[in-house]
Amino acid sequence: MPRLTAVLALLLTTLALPALADDVATLDWRRALMETDAAQSSMSELENRIGSQQQQAQSLGQELQQMQQRLQQEGEGMSESERQAAIQEFQQKGAEFERLRGEIMQAQQQSEQQFLERAEPRLEQAVDQVVARHSIQVLVDPQGVLHAEGELQDVTEEVTEILNTLL
Repeated sequence: MPRLTAVLALLLTTLALPALADDVATLDWRRALMETDAAQSSMSELENRIGSQQQQAQSLGQELQQMQQRLQQEGEGMSESERQAAIQEFQQKGAEFERLRGEIMQAQQQSEQQFLERAEPRLEQAVDQVVARHSIQVLVDPQGVLHAEGELQDVTEEVTEILNTLL
């Protein structure tokens, strides 16, 4: 993403130059990437790979909530040994839940990073094509626009379409 960031920064610096509204457009590059067929496929593949872990974590999370409620409601009525055993089991399941959650997050981050590394050069190509096609002088992230008199051209969908052909 360094080159893309530099290109976007360079384009943002041109805001100081007078530009006609038709010369300015917005691009949500994250959305453009994530709406591609390749991104959807990558997410589906990730879901298939970690789906059982996610289900296990969800089930464990529900079990932990039930255990916590039980300890709160019945904890004072339990013998000391019962309470200690319940607390120990709760802690063990909590540690397992955190481990699973960490593995899921790590897998998601790795998958996203791998996709971004593969897609970055193609994103730059798609942006270059759209900028040239529309003679765009200034391309900004939609969240970076503080004020615009009228609607700015949004080229996100067009970039997504081009990415679908490139990825």
